[in-house]
Amino acid sequence: MSAFGEAHEFEPLVVITGQHREMLQQVLTVFGIRPHVDLDVFSGGQSLTDVTTRVLEGLRPVMRSAAPGLVVVQGDTTSAFAGALAAFYQRLPIAHLEAGLRTFDRRNPYPEEANRTLIADLADVDLCPTVTARDNLLREGVDSKDIFVTGNTVIDALLWAAEMPPPDTPLLRRLDADRDKRMILVTAHRRESWGAGMVRIGQALRRVAAEHPDVLLVFPTHRNPRIREVIWPLLSELENVVLSEPSPYGEFVHLLKRAAIVLTDSGGIQEEAPSFGTPVLVLRETTERPEAVEAGTVRLVGTATDVIVEAVNRLLEDPVAYSRMARAVNPYGDGRAAQRCLAAVRHRYHGGPAVAEFRPPPPVVQAVAG
Repeated sequence: MSAFGEAHEFEPLVVITGQHREMLQQVLTVFGIRPHVDLDVFSGGQSLTDVTTRVLEGLRPVMRSAAPGLVVVQGDTTSAFAGALAAFYQRLPIAHLEAGLRTFDRRNPYPEEANRTLIADLADVDLCPTVTARDNLLREGVDSKDIFVTGNTVIDALLWAAEMPPPDTPLLRRLDADRDKRMILVTAHRRESWGAGMVRIGQALRRVAAEHPDVLLVFPTHRNPRIREVIWPLLSELENVVLSEPSPYGEFVHLLKRAAIVLTDSGGIQEEAPSFGTPVLVLRETTERPEAVEAGTVRLVGTATDVIVEAVNRLLEDPVAYSRMARAVNPYGDGRAAQRCLAAVRHRYHGGPAVAEFRPPPPVVQAVAG
């Protein structure tokens, strides 16, 4: 929003849903963002239906009163879809930031794949992170004049935060004390992994920790009890496993910088970790972000215990295999996505010059002797 706020022809009105308040607040603080409207939709045990209907109801008076010239939706796909639908009901133009991500499996990831497809039917401007995302939309019949390849603004934020001094936190101090150990950063929270899938992930991590006492596993654990009830009993007593609360954004960026390997089922982390040349093992069967898989920096391993352990062991024990994945090239952005988004909106609505689309640099080839 800072790019639009600094442009004389735009006046951003920032609306938040308040779904993940603690996590959101520290991000807003880091970047100095003050929301104008807080829908405050969170309630304990809420369903996807609850989120959708509360966002729709909350946005109706906001959109009627503000009558914005453009509604930009981004982030959590359920609230983004509800925001796009609310704007459509008010006959307002819609821009989708992070458009065109697809697995082509409607139920995986759930509900993100369906939400993104539904938003595409409503959006007037599609701000795509990659050429692959653009091509997905073109195959779905979206008009090319409405599509812009910008890179992802999450990489802008990441690179900015990575230049800041690391915060003084107990977790980062613990890592300072264990600098001789390679650190594996883990995140897992997806709905499709709840239950048996999360058990298999926990068992894999337990085996890795036991087989590699010289490795430190750091797992900022989602607050959802469905995850903690599985993970904490399996891992909490292991000396080289650190289970922590969800990391504030500034701390997490520096965890990514320090990690030797990342295991995750998060979509955003698949985009962020390649900026630091960190191999990523994705705890999912599919991904809507195939570019890093194609570039070799990301590998899908699913939730099977043996497959996860084998993949981690190979990276820990085989320098050549590690080097092939450790390529400091990010196919998702170069830190200038926000400026391209601004230029795209100017071009679409104010007749500004055409936007030069984002193209990642070629992969860095690293030679390893022996």
